[in-house]
Amino acid sequence: MLKRLVEFSIAAMMLAAAMAVPAAQLSTDARGAIPHDLQQLVVVDYRAMQNSTAAMNLRNRVMPPELKTFDEALNKFTLKTGGGKPGSSQGEPIDQYVDDLAFALFRPSAGSDALQTVGIAQGQFPTQDILAGFRAQKLKATMVRTNSIYPMAKTGMVLCFVDPSTMIFGSKDSVTKALDARDGMARSMLTNGAMMNAMQSVDSNPLWSILDGQGTQTMMKQLLGQAGSVADFDSVKQRLEASWYAMDFTHGVKFDLTIETGDSFAAATISSLMSAAVILRKMTGSDAEKQALSETAIGSSAGNLTVHFASSESDFIALLQSPLFQSMVH
Repeated sequence: MLKRLVEFSIAAMMLAAAMAVPAAQLSTDARGAIPHDLQQLVVVDYRAMQNSTAAMNLRNRVMPPELKTFDEALNKFTLKTGGGKPGSSQGEPIDQYVDDLAFALFRPSAGSDALQTVGIAQGQFPTQDILAGFRAQKLKATMVRTNSIYPMAKTGMVLCFVDPSTMIFGSKDSVTKALDARDGMARSMLTNGAMMNAMQSVDSNPLWSILDGQGTQTMMKQLLGQAGSVADFDSVKQRLEASWYAMDFTHGVKFDLTIETGDSFAAATISSLMSAAVILRKMTGSDAEKQALSETAIGSSAGNLTVHFASSESDFIALLQSPLFQSMVH
């Protein structure tokens, strides 16, 4: 589980190497379809990613199997019109219509150690063509209340349009749980105050992610490495309430992470541990790693830990080849 979460986080950070792009924001319908017990949400400007050669190269290098399955599902699912004159969108992958793409890792029930994933795509979808294609293929919808769930051919997943511009997809069980949240049968992210507050800090960016306390603890344990084994981390890890990060490739590479502790002492302690981890890594790291660590600023203020990283694109590409980076994504 630790490895899976870290791969999810690192892969998401690499997904969009784009120019100046609009913010990747989720609509109310999209947020309402995310279950309440959310461990991590990643949102990316999908169109910018698809239009950037660098972004696609990075994606192919680091995307873990779970996320790659979702991304490939969008590409494999092509539109087919039903009978008569073919529509203009016939045969096109549905990902051509996606503007924003989100992945949510959530616990199916409170206190569960299991994690499920649901994908959310926003865009201007040719829904009439899509539904006509389903009818032409004699694919019958599975009904969950008034919601029609259809199989995504060749992917093993299902999809449901909660409105003309919002599609949720994934396993049948995860999509059903998302619909339960959206229809008010179960609590949704909209009632998760901590995650909603975290989202407001970053959703003006083209690539962003939010994590709850458990997800933050897991991420920090991996990032700290040997420094995370000391007693100081155990004494404060329960105070890691949430975290959020954003990444921007407009001019070079910029990464900003904030970890909320609600406690100045806890934030200062984690800041000291991360600084110690940086020193340890500098002693054994490659030249690219040492350069990257030198460009990383760690601080704490008002109960929050902050991490800022900035580098040129060439230095960042060199970092992708380093043992440090490879150990985090494999």
